[in-house]
Amino acid sequence: MRIVAGERKSIPLKSAAGKTTRPTTDKVKESLFNIIGPYFSGGIALDLFAGSGGLGLETLSRGAERAIFIEKDAKSLEALRSNIEKCRYETCTEVYRNDATRAVKSLLGRNEQYTFVFVDPPYAQVQYYAIVAELVEANKVTDNGVIVCEHDKAYELPEAYGEFICQRREKYGDSIISIYEKGE
Repeated sequence: MRIVAGERKSIPLKSAAGKTTRPTTDKVKESLFNIIGPYFSGGIALDLFAGSGGLGLETLSRGAERAIFIEKDAKSLEALRSNIEKCRYETCTEVYRNDATRAVKSLLGRNEQYTFVFVDPPYAQVQYYAIVAELVEANKVTDNGVIVCEHDKAYELPEAYGEFICQRREKYGDSIISIYEKGE
């Protein structure tokens, strides 16, 4: 695993040992960012179920101004913090050890919106996709924002979360990435 493009291109990323996480591969990450935009001009990334932080760090490398990482697994948090330090992003990141549901409830009280929302819960934990609806209903995703959900191919996500409509679904092995943007 590495940063694929941008100002921190080629920096190798550490992942948590064991089988508790399944990091997004470089190939999938590169394909995803070619779809949502290869480079960005600011914005805040919210990386729920961050694992080692590959998606949020890639977003920063490509031009996002800040990233918020939510992860509850201790081994993943250790890898995430190490990766943030290795990429020298300590000043533009926030890391919270928390369950995503509780973390989102806390984030709803903040006066900010997110431009990039990454949702990749453990595959058997489909109830966590309700978090997306909470963020949209609370107007926490910018009008030009993008929501990226990675899920098992056996699980179908809704066609829309409020005004955010699924614009594209890409299959990678047993995974599907569903990309939501505001409808026209």
